[in-house]
Amino acid sequence: MSTDVEQEKRALRAELRERRQLLSDAQRETAASGIHEQLDALIEAHSAESISCFLSATTEPGTREFVAAAVQRGIRVLLPVTRADGLLDWAVADDSDEISEGLFGLPEPTGEVLGPIAVNDVDLMIIPAAAVDSTGMRLGWGRGYFDKTIGSMEKCPPVYAVIYDSEVLESLPREVHDQPVTGIVTPTRTLTLSPSRP
Repeated sequence: MSTDVEQEKRALRAELRERRQLLSDAQRETAASGIHEQLDALIEAHSAESISCFLSATTEPGTREFVAAAVQRGIRVLLPVTRADGLLDWAVADDSDEISEGLFGLPEPTGEVLGPIAVNDVDLMIIPAAAVDSTGMRLGWGRGYFDKTIGSMEKCPPVYAVIYDSEVLESLPREVHDQPVTGIVTPTRTLTLSPSRP
């Protein structure tokens, strides 16, 4: 394992985390509203009836309003549930506001839990990220959940990472297990960066 790359990633994550913590409540609300609009348009563009998304933590670009609205529109939304073995289970989002705290303090749904392969049926994946570069390489938060999930899928749907505008970077350090994303969604735009997998 390349410790240089790991150290570079660690330093970059710390910087990005700090930047996110400096955002004001008003900036967060504006970002959440923009993300909602962009994700609605993305669903339309892909004619997606079933998606996976995530419940945003406090410092992440807000996805919760989008998830609630998608559920009300009849879209099937799978939300990730972290497991100790590094895999993700999934729960179908419903219109309850109940959220529990999962591993690492992440917000998670409280509904019926489905196994890791439940995500194989979605038309579109919307995932968290710390940053994404111009080739679609994604920097996650270092736990590898989404890299493992995407890497293990037989037929991976388009995958879009949700980040702030300032987190679209020219290039990122990468390791063999890192999985690229199809595109990014920020509060102001949606970019397709790399073609979908076959």
